[in-house]
Amino acid sequence: MSSDKSVPSVSVTYARNGSSTKSNELGMRPMQERAFERRGEQYLLIKSPPASGKSRALMFIALDKLHNQGLRQAIITVPEKSIGSSFADEPLSDFGFWADWHVVPKWNLCNAPGADGSKADSVGAFLKSDDSVLVCPHATFRNAVEKFGVEAFDDRLIAVDEFHHVSANPDNKLGAQLTELIARDKVHVVAMTGSYFRGDTEPVLMPHDEAKFDTVSYTYYEQLNGYKYLKTLDIGYYFYSGAYADDILKVLDPAEKTIIHIPSVNSRESTKDKIREVEHIIEELGAWQGTDPATGFQLVERSDGRVLRIADLVDDDPVKREKVSSALKVPAQKNNRDHVDIIIALGMAKEGFDWIWCEHALTVGYRSSLTEIVQIIGRATRDAEGKARARFTNLIAEPDAAEEAVTEAVNDTLKAIAASLLMEQVLAPRFNFTPKKPDSGPAPGFDYGEGGYKEGECNVGFNEESGQFQIEIKGLVEPKSKEAERICQEDLNEVIAAFAQDKTTVERGLFDEELVSEELTQVRMGKIIKDKYPELDEGDQEAVRQHAIAALNLTQKAKEAAVEGEDSEKSGNTALIYGVRKFVMDVRDLDIDLIDRINPFSEAYAILAKTMSEESLKQVQAVISAKKVKLTPEEARDLARRAVKFKQERGRLPSITSPDAWEKKMAEGVAFLARMKAEAANG
Repeated sequence: MSSDKSVPSVSVTYARNGSSTKSNELGMRPMQERAFERRGEQYLLIKSPPASGKSRALMFIALDKLHNQGLRQAIITVPEKSIGSSFADEPLSDFGFWADWHVVPKWNLCNAPGADGSKADSVGAFLKSDDSVLVCPHATFRNAVEKFGVEAFDDRLIAVDEFHHVSANPDNKLGAQLTELIARDKVHVVAMTGSYFRGDTEPVLMPHDEAKFDTVSYTYYEQLNGYKYLKTLDIGYYFYSGAYADDILKVLDPAEKTIIHIPSVNSRESTKDKIREVEHIIEELGAWQGTDPATGFQLVERSDGRVLRIADLVDDDPVKREKVSSALKVPAQKNNRDHVDIIIALGMAKEGFDWIWCEHALTVGYRSSLTEIVQIIGRATRDAEGKARARFTNLIAEPDAAEEAVTEAVNDTLKAIAASLLMEQVLAPRFNFTPKKPDSGPAPGFDYGEGGYKEGECNVGFNEESGQFQIEIKGLVEPKSKEAERICQEDLNEVIAAFAQDKTTVERGLFDEELVSEELTQVRMGKIIKDKYPELDEGDQEAVRQHAIAALNLTQKAKEAAVEGEDSEKSGNTALIYGVRKFVMDVRDLDIDLIDRINPFSEAYAILAKTMSEESLKQVQAVISAKKVKLTPEEARDLARRAVKFKQERGRLPSITSPDAWEKKMAEGVAFLARMKAEAANG
């Protein structure tokens, strides 16, 4: 295992303009101020990255709802007990706000002993009390709603942290209860999340419920670009063979503050002995010197004499683990960079875990969802003095022909690539697309580079402050409904996440040599849009499809252009801006047909082919080829529909003998449907 065995990696560099860390006269940072401006909304969704201040934003909003909007109480529910500390008392008036945040200790049920089921009675007692704020785990809230009914929560604020845990699937109890609360329409809801997409691709809310929410979005780009110290974030995926602990120091730098997430005991990467794995990592790091009696941290001496302080959160001994966990939460130590050097965890230290000094999140084995990866990366993206660079590394076992679980290994590889593609979108500036028209002109506040806005050409503008592109595309379909417009403005990453998590899409995009790119960009993405947004009409579905594919493919082509043509001093988002402009300049007339002809996975495959061993790459291709799918009736109908549009534009149907691969594919779809109808008639 070495650095030359990485699969698609992301490296982004930001301006460090300090804007996201500055507070206004009320003590609010930019995201919090943006959210507070919407405090009067009954249903509010805050989509904002880790460390952007969602917890405090909720405090400001909740206090206003309690004091100025007539709500009786505020209930905050979090997925894990450890996250409850994020809502501890805060002297907000010290920073300019008109009230302080206070939770009566007995009403922070994240700190209360006992099972979640028994705590439901405590929620009932709170509802009858005159106190204002309760904090509890999701499980406790679910049990309380089940016990007392949704009507018991009337006239109250329900704040749901890590909202992606909610699902519109009827089997998701919290999601079903939230649907009931919204239907009754007598509560206010504030939902907060750093990653609105779910690993299982289930919708978080049904469209008619989601339409009731006013959305506050604060992007990763805005957050990281506005930091004071952290400038560069690297995200890399590395293959290894054998036992990961043997070679872990090839990617683990003991000089960096690191969180190591070892693999689940049920995963193929695990040796099934998690305690021995931790011991092995410690042995690789140096000579064990004992345990710190005050914190429970393992003390390990390096060859240079430096002693590492290692927090082991894997040990199942409840006394030991609680001692270590408590030592990590000591408020007086939060600003002490030398308090701990490395944290080793399994199921802990993910959502809501706050260690500002973390420079490296090192994860062994592919995690269950893209959401989890975003959360883990968030552990390393806190801003801290002297911390100019942070990174996420995912170690993945390379497929081995001798393994019975080779298919599982291939799937992990595909998921890693999908996660890399998605993270490129999450970390990039926002794309605003507009159709190129004869009367098009420059958008106010946007920089169009050297030479400025050029009449008659498709132009690329960039606004550094807001982190937004303004890009003109010929033939682009504009959204007509408010919902489609909202999706194009706010939810393109959610659409791309669904696309990147579609296994058939990734498999074909990477390894099907006969693939016509439009089969992915039009047919597969079109199906995903229809399934995800069935309430949109055909025109709006096409608008969303075009906007999502444009965002994904322009990021990929920009990365390629930047690597090929940019000098070494420009990197990260500087290179992305350069790359977008260079690509558009090279093609001159940027149109949606050209964008649809780009395979979104071609750049990922080029890197994969260089970094995976030839034997493993052939094996992956063999596994994919063995289960190659044929045209489905649904895909044939979509191709036939596009063939009708082709006829309207060209005056003829697509030809099955055409040298153009996409025209030929549409003709195949028409022929497939004709055979189906003939077989049905003869059957």
